[in-house]
Amino acid sequence: MTWFTFLVDNLLCRCLGISITVWFTLLFFCTIVPAVLGVSFGMRRLYMATLLKIFEVSTMSNFYNSIQIKFFFSALLIEDIIAKEPSSSLLQEFQELRGSASCLSSEPEFELADIFYFCRRGMETIVDDDVTKRFSAQELQNWNLLTRSNNNFRHISLRLTVLWGLGVLIRYGVLLPLRVTLAVTGISLLLVLTFLVAFLPNRELRSYLSEKVHLMCYRICVRALTAIITYHNRENKPQNGGICVANHTTPIDVIILANDGCYSLVGQVHGGLMGMIQRAMVRSSPHIWFERSEVKDRHLVAKRLGDHVADKTKQPILIFPEGTCINNTSVMMFKKGSFEIGCTVYPVAIKYDPRFGDAFWNSSKFGMVNYLLRMMSSWAIVCSVWYLPPMNREEGEDAVQFANRVKAAIAAQGGLVDLIWDGGLKRAKVKDAFKEEQQKLYSKVLVGEMDQNQSDDKHSQDDNPEDANNRN
Repeated sequence: MTWFTFLVDNLLCRCLGISITVWFTLLFFCTIVPAVLGVSFGMRRLYMATLLKIFEVSTMSNFYNSIQIKFFFSALLIEDIIAKEPSSSLLQEFQELRGSASCLSSEPEFELADIFYFCRRGMETIVDDDVTKRFSAQELQNWNLLTRSNNNFRHISLRLTVLWGLGVLIRYGVLLPLRVTLAVTGISLLLVLTFLVAFLPNRELRSYLSEKVHLMCYRICVRALTAIITYHNRENKPQNGGICVANHTTPIDVIILANDGCYSLVGQVHGGLMGMIQRAMVRSSPHIWFERSEVKDRHLVAKRLGDHVADKTKQPILIFPEGTCINNTSVMMFKKGSFEIGCTVYPVAIKYDPRFGDAFWNSSKFGMVNYLLRMMSSWAIVCSVWYLPPMNREEGEDAVQFANRVKAAIAAQGGLVDLIWDGGLKRAKVKDAFKEEQQKLYSKVLVGEMDQNQSDDKHSQDDNPEDANNRN
């Protein structure tokens, strides 16, 4: 019996050793070597094509037709709930409510009917809200076999149940361990190699090796997410002495862009693992990290950014002017700070394909570790990146107008909705200045200080609070 147990233990040890050897051999030759050489064997695109075929097979089920009908009607309920008529002037709306065109020109006084205007405007804004729905996950028209997209679809038919079960085994039994191994490998190499490169005395050699190390580690991290990225118009890639600005959906936007070229990053100093990575990166590459007390000092931030872009030997700065993550459907207001420096701006549009996994980071719902685990247990991260032609501030154009022009170009190229609202509304309340503006408009209507033309202008500003939003 002892002899038999010894053979079994020996066999298990041999099998385990062979499995580990095969695992790390495949990891080295299929992932690390291509990342070092900057080549791809096309396996990820083959994997994406296979997934699309599987999704098509799952949607061909007769049971699934009822789901698409359900989605169709739910889309009707979500979109276009209110059929808005063309906006009339503020005076006309109050005149219609009061039932007389001359009542406002008589004695100025409040009437109970006036409150219906504000009630209607408030309900329209709540029901057809263009802001808060940008901070939640994007809706899918077809199920991608992930319960995070919908918790009940796997119960529709036996075919979908089997496909979903196989998907769980593949994603958590094969893909997740592989991706975690790649992520640990990429981060470990970044920490070790940047530490060693920092000791090189020759600045040119140090910069050259630092760029190669960063590219290699970023490419490994991209493979850790099974990211399939298509880059367009590479002739417009950001150059040294400029600022690259892009729309922001997820923290991995940095990895997506740095996979194709190195950038100097701007951000606040962190602690823990993120702090270790920041300190390792800045040893060998000119990144810009601010202490918490310095972040709100706009003049200091502008000075350090200006000094960086003035040195044409330094890498372009990567900035996300929205200041928060938006759910891959729109672009919100760009902060004007990065457009006041007076250098060339290189716009970049990033658009993710939600069929393979939702890249949006809802920071109010998921922590960073939880979010990364969700990304690594998704099917893949598929996105397109467009490099737009460089843009410069025109004569007579202020920073706000320049920022809006760049934002509009990014939105048009990426097929995103161009919104005027500040992404800071994700966590902050609406500023009191907006409420006071509405109160002033109503008071002018009551006292008769607003004529028809002023009413039209003010009413259009009410629908377009961009100027007040930027001023504040």
